[in-house]
Amino acid sequence: MTHTEDTLRAGGEHIADIVTRLNALTLADAVTALEGLPFDRAVEVLDRAELARVGQLLTSLANAGALLSAMSADRAAAALRDLDGPDRTALLSRLDFETAAGLKQLLAYAPDTAGALMTTEFVSVPVGYTAAQTLIHLREVERTRETVYAIHVLDPVTRALVRIVTLRQLISAAPQTPIEAVGPDRAPIAVTPDMDREEVARLISVHDLLSAPVLNARGQVLGIVTVDDVIDAILAESAEDVQKFGGVTATAEPYLHISFAEMIRKRAGWLCALFLGEMLTASAMQHFEDELAKAVVLTLFIPLIMSSGGNSGSQATSLLIRALALGQLRLADWWKVALREVPTGLTLGAILGAIAMGRIALWQTAGIYDYGPHWTLIALTVGAGLVGIVTFGSLSGSMLPFALKRLGFDPASASAPFVATLVDVTGLVIYFSVALVVLHGTLL
Repeated sequence: MTHTEDTLRAGGEHIADIVTRLNALTLADAVTALEGLPFDRAVEVLDRAELARVGQLLTSLANAGALLSAMSADRAAAALRDLDGPDRTALLSRLDFETAAGLKQLLAYAPDTAGALMTTEFVSVPVGYTAAQTLIHLREVERTRETVYAIHVLDPVTRALVRIVTLRQLISAAPQTPIEAVGPDRAPIAVTPDMDREEVARLISVHDLLSAPVLNARGQVLGIVTVDDVIDAILAESAEDVQKFGGVTATAEPYLHISFAEMIRKRAGWLCALFLGEMLTASAMQHFEDELAKAVVLTLFIPLIMSSGGNSGSQATSLLIRALALGQLRLADWWKVALREVPTGLTLGAILGAIAMGRIALWQTAGIYDYGPHWTLIALTVGAGLVGIVTFGSLSGSMLPFALKRLGFDPASASAPFVATLVDVTGLVIYFSVALVVLHGTLL
């Protein structure tokens, strides 16, 4: 028995610490450590969203069926969702009919929706219960429910949601008060099963809720989405967005658990796509080959020009992706963003252009480098080129997330490398077009 396994089996460690230790172990060692835990403690560990490879762990555990049945419904569904078809079917076959049917219902919802996040383990009582009866019911079912902070009052005939009573309102009410009379008389804040999880998170945040009921078309409660599940989902999505923004296919696995082949597969696709895009940069330079031969000094500023345009585009993209994710902007607001980014890009470009022109003038007058007799025109070319390129970068970087969202893609796919590649190609065209105008009759 290893020291880690011995520590886990001791039972005195916090669940979060156990999860951290398990994530650091190989799959085989993690399975062995889990098998040594008491059943209830193993369920607690498997129920934690921070635990990696839950599905793989379950397929290797002898008592996977019992563990899966004891887990909260939403966490069990999430674990099954990460498995391929045969492994998922094998685990479901080890469950009783009712549990398997409930999990299959959760698995039917799209991964990023309220239906996929919800749990079916919620507290509900019919209209007509008193506060005292509800408290008794709460004591009876609390161990089998995800949360007891919200009590859902249902119509006894239609099972439609009538009201939500908080635990604080319940314990402060007189014992004989009808449950439907406890708390303020207002329509419950609810979500639909196909609502995007970002919109669910926004509603929970705006209304300061601990959970939100998921209702079907008849107003019946299918389940609830709790605030901790929303936080876990948003953190996972943020991690995916960061990876996508860096030009990497999203993965939920810890870095050290990603195999070499998987690492290559997730990174090679984007790199190849970006490499093919950068080939257009070479094509653009070939198109201006004559100009480069006549004014070689222009090549000195190509890295400066390309990086400035890419940086401005990446800045705009990152700002817009976050604004769209937080619901601060809608697709219809694209023109407002464009009207802001054009003057912003012009101003930023002018600032960078002034710095570049000052640098050329300083180097020339100080004798550090001789740009030739037409150095003032070269400085003007670089300065004007930066204004155009930074403006284009800001505008294209801000519009790309809108375009991707309009086409149904994740705006985070507008990765920084992708924006930089786009601006690199167009930046060269802008730079040499400005050079043709400014230097015509002198160097060109």
